[in-house]
Amino acid sequence: MQIGEPHLHFRTVGSTNTEARELAEAGAPSGTLVTSDEQTAGRGRQGRPWSTPAGAALAYSFILHREVRPPSTLPLQIGVAVCEAVEALGVDRAALKWPNDVWIDGLKCAGILVESRPQDGWAVAGIGLNLTVGRDEFPPELKGRATSVGHGAGAASATAALNEAIGRRLEIPFEETLDELSSRDALRGRTIGWDRGSGVAAGFDREGNLLIEGPAGHLTTLNTGEVHLEI
Repeated sequence: MQIGEPHLHFRTVGSTNTEARELAEAGAPSGTLVTSDEQTAGRGRQGRPWSTPAGAALAYSFILHREVRPPSTLPLQIGVAVCEAVEALGVDRAALKWPNDVWIDGLKCAGILVESRPQDGWAVAGIGLNLTVGRDEFPPELKGRATSVGHGAGAASATAALNEAIGRRLEIPFEETLDELSSRDALRGRTIGWDRGSGVAAGFDREGNLLIEGPAGHLTTLNTGEVHLEI
């Protein structure tokens, strides 16, 4: 899949996902890309704000003409691609924390938000990627939990790396991405908690659901929601 034709880039914007949604509603083609050096009203999962400081991070959203109904494997496919793009920018190894965070050395460098309109046959996938945000520049709630790509990465090089990696991954059946996903699983073997209990992360099934092993080997399957590491 080719991403980036056409490509609209802003110095500053409220939300690249909002801009891309408006373009999709107006009939923009699959692969249309919206990027910005700064977001003033960016958002993550469950309506959380996502900070994109000017010149130090990249906000990246593209349109996909595909019927996407949650739960979907799309965020995980994109997550693997973001890991690959980050490594192409110089990072040794990136991992994926289910369902939508990319980590470097246990710290979050990117988040993924997929918003879909199944009845109209399109989805918008947004990525917020920290490029050169310094440790002391993160907001208080993210200090010690977030990091940046570094290695001199800029908006142009990051956009090119994401275009290539995501375009390639979306052409591959999810079953072929599953092995790569499992090798990048930041949670596997670790004790995690969620709103209904806790257990040990045990990988993914073929639909991209998170498997959690509880007492006596009982497996719980999660396809939506949030999980956190337990100490």
